[in-house]
Amino acid sequence: MRILSPAISQLARLRMGRIAHFMQYPVQVQQQVFQNLISAAQYTEFGKQHGFSKIYKIDEYKKAVPIHTYDTIKPYIQRVMEGQQNVLWNTPIKWFAKSSGTTADKSKFIPVTVESLDECHYRSGRDVLTLYYNNFPDSDVLTGKSLVIGGSHQVNKLSDDSDSYFGDLSAVMLQNMPFYGNMIRTPDLSIALMDEWEEKIERMANAVIHENVTSIAGVPTWTIVLIKRIFELTGTDNLADVWPNIELYMHGGVSFTPYREQFKKLIRKPLMYYQETYNASEGFFAAQDVIGEEGLLLFLNHGIFYEFMPMEELGKEEPRTLQLQEVELGKNYALVISTNGGLWRYMVGDTVQFTSLLPYRIKVSGRTKSFINAFGEEVIVENSDTAIAKASEATGAIVNDYTAAPVYFSDNGNGGHEWLVEFDKAPDNMEHFIDVLDGTLKTINSDYEAKRHKDIALARPQVHVMPQGTFCEFLKSKGKLGGQHKVPRLNNDRNYLEEILRFAKSNMNA
Repeated sequence: MRILSPAISQLARLRMGRIAHFMQYPVQVQQQVFQNLISAAQYTEFGKQHGFSKIYKIDEYKKAVPIHTYDTIKPYIQRVMEGQQNVLWNTPIKWFAKSSGTTADKSKFIPVTVESLDECHYRSGRDVLTLYYNNFPDSDVLTGKSLVIGGSHQVNKLSDDSDSYFGDLSAVMLQNMPFYGNMIRTPDLSIALMDEWEEKIERMANAVIHENVTSIAGVPTWTIVLIKRIFELTGTDNLADVWPNIELYMHGGVSFTPYREQFKKLIRKPLMYYQETYNASEGFFAAQDVIGEEGLLLFLNHGIFYEFMPMEELGKEEPRTLQLQEVELGKNYALVISTNGGLWRYMVGDTVQFTSLLPYRIKVSGRTKSFINAFGEEVIVENSDTAIAKASEATGAIVNDYTAAPVYFSDNGNGGHEWLVEFDKAPDNMEHFIDVLDGTLKTINSDYEAKRHKDIALARPQVHVMPQGTFCEFLKSKGKLGGQHKVPRLNNDRNYLEEILRFAKSNMNA
């Protein structure tokens, strides 16, 4: 099998030329993507309503089409789900990616077109491997299998009389994957598409331990769950003992910062690499092109036209958005996309920062609704992930999961932040953990530091240690175990945190 590696590496180098083109001519490539999208959709119902046939410039498009959230574009999607076509896109839509989001309980159904699968999701998947081979031309990663830890929902019909289907994006992609994709992945589709997450982990662990796995792709939380079950089955505590040829873990969905040290202990191998990706139900947006360095290369010729909304514009009636040539380094922008999946000026809900402008690289800094700003402290997920990682490093702790929310002013004291933290390994000194957590937030967030000055506005953080398995059991109780479901890191109100506390208390009393 090793003889395949040079040929695959050569194909990767050929694809690298196309990637280099959009890296070198980003604005021109995005202009072409914009024109292609408008032209394709001009005779759809949405296109006719918004005058696409008369739109030639980006500024005209911005004036004609308002910013959409899922709630505002949902009426169009609902009609497509009911069987109407040519509403949002000019080719038939019969697939929908079901997503719970990370800040809302209700499910979202994102249209998935043939074009968005081929030109965005699958192309991006190939480009991720191209970028990896560009870093390591002699890699043997494709001489073995890629363990894909996908979603927890099977593909289902929308209704008995419908020819439309829905599932987690990963399930939709697996169901439609070209034959060559199925040749290099594991486990079998019958296991990968299982609906019941706990049984799925068990079946998956037993199915893959005898495979030659060279790479893993999945969300860190559930990857760890699977690895630990594999350890129980094999009697080792090092994944390299099970899969000696493993070399790559492709991760996304949540920040890898709190998990990095844990993975180094789970996979003890000198040449083990970690590649971050940024993909969602709405599209595959970016991937790490320089392994080991911060920043994800923004994919610019994958059927997505990007706009970037400065955070001060968020909530305005007519918010201003920027194009690539207008953005600045280090500033938070809400991501707005128009896609060949029929989404138009759609606000994804993520915030990004640019780490490089030539080429354009980004990092996910948080969610537009996942932050704490109850006292003007403007703490975002990037801040909290960094603080948790620093506190863990300083105290020898390993954090499984966490969530935080504000503590409001009362007659008895100042406001503050309350944290619920579940440890795989508890810190050697809990007070020191809190001190480092608090100190790191002060160091990296000047607004937080100002509010913490002499405890005038914000008191020292309160941290509650949650029993192991609390977050997993809580998600299970909500029917949201596995897949894209995850505990929101930060909440600007106390509703979610109080719900988990009540759940934990009831379990202790049971």
